[in-house]
Amino acid sequence: MKKHGRLLTVLAGALLVLSLLAGAAAAKELVVYSSVDEENAKNILDEFSKVSGIKVNMVFLSSGPAMSRIEAEKANPQADVWFGAPSENHIVAKDRGLTQPYLPAAAADLAAGFKDPEGYWVAFYMNPLGFGVLAEELKKDGRPVPASWKDLLDPAYKGMIQMPSPQSSGTAYAMIMTLIETYGEDEAFKYMKALNPNIQTYTQSGTGPSKNLAIGETQIAIQFTPAFLKLVDEGFPASVIFPAEGVGFEAAAMSILKGAKNLDSAKALTDWIVSAEAQKVLSAKKTYFFPVRADVSAGEGLPALSEIKLIDYDRIRAAQEKKRIIDRWVTEVLGQ
Repeated sequence: MKKHGRLLTVLAGALLVLSLLAGAAAAKELVVYSSVDEENAKNILDEFSKVSGIKVNMVFLSSGPAMSRIEAEKANPQADVWFGAPSENHIVAKDRGLTQPYLPAAAADLAAGFKDPEGYWVAFYMNPLGFGVLAEELKKDGRPVPASWKDLLDPAYKGMIQMPSPQSSGTAYAMIMTLIETYGEDEAFKYMKALNPNIQTYTQSGTGPSKNLAIGETQIAIQFTPAFLKLVDEGFPASVIFPAEGVGFEAAAMSILKGAKNLDSAKALTDWIVSAEAQKVLSAKKTYFFPVRADVSAGEGLPALSEIKLIDYDRIRAAQEKKRIIDRWVTEVLGQ
């Protein structure tokens, strides 16, 4: 009896998604401001168009410019959906009254950290932080392969490590918040000050370290892992390491903008993006993103989330204290 009940629930959910897709298809259009990289955004949204019949008009904007544009257009929104950018940005958009709530039925299958309880945003993929290392190069030079945050303090790595700068990169700020959650704020800053001599350069871009790893400019890089995973998949001799103490992560989310002109289409995308079918697209299209649903595999060769120690932190507090924490980093770590 229980098995039949579960089956009916699954069928009801599937019928709901199909009915919303069918209803939205009548509108035939959706305008999306996307803060997901263009290639992956196109792969995901093209699949949505294929199953829904809805034409998606996508404009790529990184998270800062997207927020500014959405705010500037709030009296007359020119887009229906903000797609991508870490969930902290969507919390700010909610607080500024720029978005509207819609909680898809499939959100019940997501962990609490992957959705707003009132439905103002839902996450649709996550990326953990990690180290990309050229293990064979390190061994050849007689240096150990790091397995933890603590290992990075080894003087053997002096001037060898690349990571983004928190002054320009949300990736680096996520790393700082991970260390604060792990060690406490004062100890985290002592750690980063001790790490500073081992940093070769702080890149402006969050993906700069992986690009420099690929050309051999560095042997240890720190950032979110999709670019590292892609390098490994393409046969590049890199290893991806998730430090033993745990790693922070970004949960990329989407919101429906207040005043959306194609509301049914926006709701249809929200329903689809957190469905099991859509989450499987992440690995099928080789995005190297981790699904937010526990019942969907990240893909062949990728570790299950249960194998990675994830460190979460208060993202509202992180947003509120960002200026203070970055100013402290500049003063205490860079010594400016």
